[in-house]
Amino acid sequence: MTDLFEKSIQTLELPRVLELLAGQAQTEEGKDRCRALRPLTDADDVRRRLEETSAALGMIVLRGSPSLSGVRPVGASLQRADMGGALNTRELLDIAALLRCARAAREYASGEGSAKTCIDHLFASLAPNRFLEEKISGAILSEEEIADAASPELADIRRHIRACSSKVRDILQKLISSSQSKYLQESIITMRSGRYVVPVRSECKNEIPGLVHDVSGSGGTFFIEPMGVVKTNNELRELQAREEKEIERILRELSAECAAHREDIAQNYDLLVLLDGIFARARLSSRLHCSAPRLAARGIDLKKARHPLLPPDKAVANDLRLGGDFDTLVITGPNTGGKTVTLKTMGLLILMAQCGLHIPVGDDSSIVIFDHVLADIGDEQSIAQNLSTFSSHMTNIVGILEACGPGSLILFDELGAGTDPVEGAALAAAVIESARKRGALVCATTHYAELKVYAMTTPGVENASCEFDVETLAPTYRLLIGIPGKSNAFAISKRLGLPQSIIDQAAARIDAENVRFEDVLTQLDRQRQEMEREKEEARKLRREMEDAAKTAREYRQRLEMERDKAAQKAQAEARAILDEARRTADQVFAELNDMRRRQEKEASWQEQNDRRAGLRRRLNEAEDALGGHEELPVPPPTRPAKAGDTVELVKMGTRATVLAVNKDGGLQLQAGILKITAKQEEVRVVEDAGDGKKQAAHIAQRAEHKLRALGASPEVDLRGMMTDEALLVLDRFLDSAVMGRLETVTVIHGKGTGAVRKAVRDHLKRSRYVKSFRPGRYGEGEDGVTVVELK
Repeated sequence: MTDLFEKSIQTLELPRVLELLAGQAQTEEGKDRCRALRPLTDADDVRRRLEETSAALGMIVLRGSPSLSGVRPVGASLQRADMGGALNTRELLDIAALLRCARAAREYASGEGSAKTCIDHLFASLAPNRFLEEKISGAILSEEEIADAASPELADIRRHIRACSSKVRDILQKLISSSQSKYLQESIITMRSGRYVVPVRSECKNEIPGLVHDVSGSGGTFFIEPMGVVKTNNELRELQAREEKEIERILRELSAECAAHREDIAQNYDLLVLLDGIFARARLSSRLHCSAPRLAARGIDLKKARHPLLPPDKAVANDLRLGGDFDTLVITGPNTGGKTVTLKTMGLLILMAQCGLHIPVGDDSSIVIFDHVLADIGDEQSIAQNLSTFSSHMTNIVGILEACGPGSLILFDELGAGTDPVEGAALAAAVIESARKRGALVCATTHYAELKVYAMTTPGVENASCEFDVETLAPTYRLLIGIPGKSNAFAISKRLGLPQSIIDQAAARIDAENVRFEDVLTQLDRQRQEMEREKEEARKLRREMEDAAKTAREYRQRLEMERDKAAQKAQAEARAILDEARRTADQVFAELNDMRRRQEKEASWQEQNDRRAGLRRRLNEAEDALGGHEELPVPPPTRPAKAGDTVELVKMGTRATVLAVNKDGGLQLQAGILKITAKQEEVRVVEDAGDGKKQAAHIAQRAEHKLRALGASPEVDLRGMMTDEALLVLDRFLDSAVMGRLETVTVIHGKGTGAVRKAVRDHLKRSRYVKSFRPGRYGEGEDGVTVVELK
């Protein structure tokens, strides 16, 4: 990297962005590496870094950030341990913390819902050592304390130390409690030089024989170790010395184990620091609301680009393009309009992306990789080097032109300023042409009208301007590509209070050609604003039409889905009904065959009728499931029947002769060999009943067949019927039961008020078919049914 490129990096304020990045890192070395980050010039390397940042951002969204705060440098400690040195407790605890972070990082990457990413190999390369980690953590409680469980020997020594200390304190406590306490300065036990002593007044020092270990500053107190505890104190010191040796042995042993795994631990450290930098880039991306740009073969296309060092809610987003239809962009406009910020935004975002950072742009933005990003921005006059503003800029420009070539991005701020405007404008155009011939992309800001004309008349060079609201004297910071800008010096001066006469004199001094050019620019700007308003209205109408079309499509899709669901449901129901009908038919045929075989073996009419009733019930249920038969139209009513008339039973389709009409309007009918009771509304008079004896015989035969078919059921349900209706149904039921040769039948009448039950049982007493009857037993329906035994 050349000095000029490094100077441009400083000018474009990349270090400030890298300082923000360092603030997102958790390890000290990770922070240092973030600050030292520099743009890459190989497209594959840039793509790899951007993919790493995207992968880390995706993992943060799903599982949060991994904790790497326990990672500290351990290289020097491992080197000393490898040379046979013993590490102190702080160094060993740092190694244990590093191993713990490595283990946690492996578990973080292998969590549920983990998708494959380009940084998985970094997590997979970690080599956690839980045994060594827990051995260190279990042996060392803190920098000042070793656990008793570090070794059995240490636990034994400390047990003896506690016993010895307790013995010494007991002896001294007895001395304090004895008559000799009057010689003490205070009734306390203290320590001097690691030995237990008591404070004795100086005038009584000979009263308590022992060893003097210390004297107070005033000389009034002697700290004496009584002779009775000297031996025990000696034992205590010996135990303490053994404890220190055992601790040293434990630390040497742990250090040796760390040295044995030196390469794995060092690799873990490097990988965790590398991951820290990657996740720092991801966290910065989330903080600045960034996205990953695409790498294009040529040209810059940044959509809604913002300067990363400006507050996101205040920075104006602009679309920046360069290198596609044009290789040079000339930005004009008034001072404080945002030209320099736009220039810096373009350069800084390119540098950030080449560092592997996401940039604050919209989706589908693209950049090209540059070998050099060279900038000449700001006033760099130097008193020490005797350089004016123009001279300092020319010095930079000379260096830039010497270094630039294909793969270079050049940023010129106020190109040609600081000298005669005519010469400066001509020089600026020449500099731009020289850079273009060398294959560089150029973006320059200027106030010169000549450069605006140059951009309008030169292929590959495009005008752009920073919008300025003359009414409020406030810049909007919007970049308008394809439109040259005005300086608006007269409008700004007038708004600030400069007399109109002075402004008129200044306008009169402007060349007529320049006046016409400024008028054209004013007209173009007015037309642009009108076109933008119309474009916005058209965009609004298009959005409304798209929303309406989307709503219509969704409604149509819902209708189609509902229709499909209804069709599928109907098909499924039809299939289920057909399957059930097939199963029922199969069962019916099987049971008919079984009934035929049973009939050949035994003539049990009761069993046959029960089976027939069950079969017919299942057939009826299957028929009901399939939708039943089409109901026949109800025939029109006829005149009341009278004795001798031929009538047709509506429900049965059977003809009968009226024998007599009861007082209550009921009819006594003769259908073949059967006598039936019916109501007037249940029959219709057949006026053309003279078809002959054959038809009468056929009708009687058909009625008999149907009545026999109806008599298969061994029970009848009268619940919910009126008394008259119930008795009529009961008579029919008894007739069919007798014809079916049933011995026992069941009449279900329910409990209710008891009216139907009483009427049924009274009727059964008078029936000539009934042999006997009884109420139902427990499990049969009790008093809600009547069991009838037929003759």
